[in-house]
Amino acid sequence: MLKRRLWVLFAVFAIVVAACGGDDGEGTTTTGGGDGDGDIVVGVSWNNYNEERWAKSDEPAIQAALAAAGASYISTDAGSSAEKQLTDIENLISQGADALIILAQDGTAVLPGVQSALEQGIPVIAYDRLIEDPGALYITFDNVEVGRMQARVIFDLVPEGNYVFIKGNQADANADFLRGGQQEILQAAIDSGAIVNVGESYTDNWDPAIAQTNMEQFLTQNNNEVDAVVASNDGMAGGVVAALEAQGLAGLVPVSGQDGDAAALNRVALGTQSVSVWKDARELGKAAGEAAVLLAQGTALESIPGVVTFDSPGGNAMTSILLAPIPITTDNLNVVLDAEWITVEALCQNVPAGTVDVCP
Repeated sequence: MLKRRLWVLFAVFAIVVAACGGDDGEGTTTTGGGDGDGDIVVGVSWNNYNEERWAKSDEPAIQAALAAAGASYISTDAGSSAEKQLTDIENLISQGADALIILAQDGTAVLPGVQSALEQGIPVIAYDRLIEDPGALYITFDNVEVGRMQARVIFDLVPEGNYVFIKGNQADANADFLRGGQQEILQAAIDSGAIVNVGESYTDNWDPAIAQTNMEQFLTQNNNEVDAVVASNDGMAGGVVAALEAQGLAGLVPVSGQDGDAAALNRVALGTQSVSVWKDARELGKAAGEAAVLLAQGTALESIPGVVTFDSPGGNAMTSILLAPIPITTDNLNVVLDAEWITVEALCQNVPAGTVDVCP
């Protein structure tokens, strides 16, 4: 495709020459793809690469999709800094990115970078987290439905009692999407008094250690009289289970999560976590990589396969791809095994033989 500036051509050439991979000295990782002649370059801005799923599942799937299309990959890691993410986006643009995939640290703070890219004719994908700009393609799982799934499992186990809600990062719209879905399922029971909300907190950066501290405080405030915990992801669920374990309550108090992290699925098999809503990040990464190439080639947002319109909290009609999640409990652990998402050894670590069908 035509480049916007002559210097971008030279930048792309430099990237392709270095396409065997590695760090370019500016904090940007590059990998190659294609024949090296006129490659499409897709830049990915990670908000915090330390989270397990990004390196394990999302990034390899994006890279594979780009390689299959003959495109090149460059990336940056903002290290949970909204300010650095803006600089990272500028850096990716300066290196010749033809399309950007952005996992936003803060969906509002990142807007100037998104708008700058769009004004320069560089398409943007809001990856897994909402960015309130209708010019961006929003690709995620149906996070409201994830919240519903979490709440359904916990409510089936505990239809009445004291509930704690461990929410995600306040600057991430997903935290409220999840909480909204949970509330849809539980509102009637809350209104009737069957369920009592005895603790609710956002969790900075979805940090498991902060989730554990918050859970410890809720246990103290309620003299350990907590009957269920709706935790919004697996990392935080791990912190919650650690807090419960210290009080001898792990396995007695149902806990939700999401992402299908290996440790969480093992907790499901052990009985200390009741559900992990599995979002096959490989499918998300594949969808983003394929869409990025199509957008870089000039395909209109509405012509990307599988798109629907999502009405955002900010009043924007977002062109979106919403993938379907799957709740994983002890009843269907075979699903993640059959998909080769996790090995039997990892899933069944320390699980007593015969307590779960899939664990020999």
